[in-house]
Amino acid sequence: MTNLRQRSGQKELLDDPAIPFADIRRNMQELNLVNTYLGGHRVSIKGLNKILRQSLIPPTVTICEIGCGGGDNLQAIAKWCSAKGIKARFIGIDIKQECIEYAIQQYPDLDADWIVSDYKKVFFAQQPYIIFSSLFCHHFSNEELVFMLGWMQQYAQLGFFINDLHRHVLAYQSIRTITQLVSRSYLVKNDAPLSVARGFTKTEWQQLLAAAEIERYTISWEWAFRHLIVYCHD
Repeated sequence: MTNLRQRSGQKELLDDPAIPFADIRRNMQELNLVNTYLGGHRVSIKGLNKILRQSLIPPTVTICEIGCGGGDNLQAIAKWCSAKGIKARFIGIDIKQECIEYAIQQYPDLDADWIVSDYKKVFFAQQPYIIFSSLFCHHFSNEELVFMLGWMQQYAQLGFFINDLHRHVLAYQSIRTITQLVSRSYLVKNDAPLSVARGFTKTEWQQLLAAAEIERYTISWEWAFRHLIVYCHD
């Protein structure tokens, strides 16, 4: 049994740049199914809605995702914005060119700028109103996360939100069992439970946010074993 008292420092297979993209594509497809049927997209939409409710909404809201992968989160948010009559455009940033190419192929009608880059190196001609990440933060060390939190606070005009995993024994055992039974991806079978082991407790999020000198945030526990962190500027 993996020790979940501390965050795992073991790297996921997905973080290896030598992984063939066909395997990464299968991983992203299965991850989208998880986000769709276990409520991951719902959590992201809740974070977005919370910022919009507390802000003066501009005529067009620019929403940026760092670590966007195949663009599924942005597509889900775009559908929600359209249903709510919110005019929005999107920015998707990912360090893997193949992921950006896949996102463009999947969602050619999405009003988005797709950027191949480490998020830290991106220059915004106009800063996005909202920045978010989903299942991205657990790939980083605590020190890297403190920088990321400060970066998101600096570059988001209205605020940012984070949707990521709660490290918990039930979450670990459940996703390990489910993926062994139904997944056809060796990446998912290995990385899904490891992602939980690399996830966070609420106390750890509070410590990270304090280290980044960020206040006025909320942390809520969401199904299934997620934390939603939302920060809004004054």
